[in-house]
Amino acid sequence: MKIAVLSDIHSNVFALEAVIADAKKHSVDLMVNLGDILYGPIAPKATFDLLMQHEIVTICGNQDRQIFEATKAEIDSNSTMKFIIDDLGAEPISWMKSLPFDVQLNDDVYLCHGTPDNDLVYLLENVELGYACLRSDSEIITLLNGQGSKLICCGHTHTPRAVTLTTGQIIVNPGSVGLQAYTDDEPIIHSMENFNAMASYSIVEKTGDNWSVLHIKVPYDVGLAVTECDKRERMDWVHFLTTGRKV
Repeated sequence: MKIAVLSDIHSNVFALEAVIADAKKHSVDLMVNLGDILYGPIAPKATFDLLMQHEIVTICGNQDRQIFEATKAEIDSNSTMKFIIDDLGAEPISWMKSLPFDVQLNDDVYLCHGTPDNDLVYLLENVELGYACLRSDSEIITLLNGQGSKLICCGHTHTPRAVTLTTGQIIVNPGSVGLQAYTDDEPIIHSMENFNAMASYSIVEKTGDNWSVLHIKVPYDVGLAVTECDKRERMDWVHFLTTGRKV
């Protein structure tokens, strides 16, 4: 089994197009999408339309929830959210509401956005210093809370990693398709940086009893995404997209 693992598209249809095309070149058996799909100042509806053209196993991310749980006050105070809601219309929002929190793909493979219990918690990274540091083996096992699958795919941090635990389990984060850096204030102010502008995804493949992991960086026309962010006056996103670095 060969699986293309995508996550954190963040409305970047231009990066998604490049990743899907690349995954097809690798003749994958299946594509999975780990959430945070349509939130962003780029092209939410176009991203949804592209996804609907393909069979992709998809789960919900925290910023997918943020869209369909947004109150009128939150929409009115957040110009990016207002753009997203207006651009999407009813069908994509209903689709996001229908997405599962997680998926047990088979006996070997489990999919989640953050951790098996919380889509807001980073499974692999500690950010207490303001940047990403890998958690200890015991911390990660505790956060798994008994989830025993051999291969666990998570997203949320936009940071590509493959970590083997003392349990023999492999945790894979494919990084972000659509946004290579960001700054957030939860749980504390911190930044994630990948130091490049390329779209990120991973291919995992089972051979015998083992899984191989291939992290892939795909170039795409970043200028197209930047143009859309510029229209929405999101210069922070322009910087994140073009440099892969914090502002």
